[in-house]
Amino acid sequence: MRHPAECAHLETQHWWMATFIPDTLYLRGQASPRRRPGRPEVSLCLGCLVGLMEPELAAHRGRVIAFEPDGESFTQFFFVGREEFEAAGLRPEVAGAIEKRLDQPGGACSECGARATWLWISRREVSSLDQTEGIEESPGMGLCARHGAAKLCAALRHVGEANLFYVNMPYGDAGAYVWI
Repeated sequence: MRHPAECAHLETQHWWMATFIPDTLYLRGQASPRRRPGRPEVSLCLGCLVGLMEPELAAHRGRVIAFEPDGESFTQFFFVGREEFEAAGLRPEVAGAIEKRLDQPGGACSECGARATWLWISRREVSSLDQTEGIEESPGMGLCARHGAAKLCAALRHVGEANLFYVNMPYGDAGAYVWI
């Protein structure tokens, strides 16, 4: 009781685990539901996590900027809507840099030519959210929702080991996937 459900794979695949809380954003340490009723919290292996996330990410119609997480040190990977940047703890200059990128036209998907609603920023371009100049100036990779979802899930698959305390799903019109 009072423990989240777990996928059965965690018994044998304990090197990769994520607490998936799809409809909740944490603001100053307090749970802030983004959808009612919210889906329950669940602990998942990598395969189950990306299996749940990828189709929903591909269906999301909002604008997304996704920063490739540092697979060596991240403990949370979450989406925060542009209207909650400050409340989620992003420094004003970081929030401003992300805002500028969200306001830029997306162009065409580098994979299929469809309208790009995602901007993928690799760790080679921006290795830390403290690099506001890099956030503003990195070319990134424009992707449609389908290819953005695939890119995000592929990045998670490349992380050999993880114990993520918090992963959520995008909501609203625009925001960013950040990691800590």
